[in-house]
Amino acid sequence: MAKRKNRNEIAAGGSDEPVVGLRIIGGTLRGRKLQYSGDIRTRPMKDRVRESVFNLLGPQVAGSHAIDLFAGTGALGLEAISRGAAKATFIERHLPTANLIKAGAAQFGVAEKISVVFGDAFLWSAKFSAEGEQPLTVFCSPPYDFYVERRQEMLDMIARWVELSPTGSQMVVEADERFEFASLVHAERWDVRNYPPAVIGIFEK
Repeated sequence: MAKRKNRNEIAAGGSDEPVVGLRIIGGTLRGRKLQYSGDIRTRPMKDRVRESVFNLLGPQVAGSHAIDLFAGTGALGLEAISRGAAKATFIERHLPTANLIKAGAAQFGVAEKISVVFGDAFLWSAKFSAEGEQPLTVFCSPPYDFYVERRQEMLDMIARWVELSPTGSQMVVEADERFEFASLVHAERWDVRNYPPAVIGIFEK
């Protein structure tokens, strides 16, 4: 994979920085506010980091099937829809949070483009099979502790998505400094950026 330009690689602020004004950054839904319960379990990616991630993903998001594995607020999948993704699937194991994603999509007028799965991202990933050659944009932004407590499960799940994704797909993995991106499959092809406390890796198929 060709090295991406180092755009928007800026510090995102410390882990104690509050998440405020959560909103869609770009595209047709730009400026729309996301529904966020304030539940710390969701740990939404900060707006500045999300903007940098989508700048790096570029126009390939358009027309893809976005998959938000640990959806939380649904910010990543909804941002993808705003930027032209054909559809988005959200996996969320906390029912009230899953319902907020549905409500937000309805409010934005994109309910027909999304599906929300109330369930476990690991189990759902193990059963997923790609439909035809439509590229995927896969977001993997779990609780950071998963990279320690469920390390092998995380590695196996990410490897499966890398292998099953059609040509033209992209995968975004968000972790913190405890995770070694060198342990990922095809480690040399991951574009890794630091946005403290987050570390972002992007893989292009």
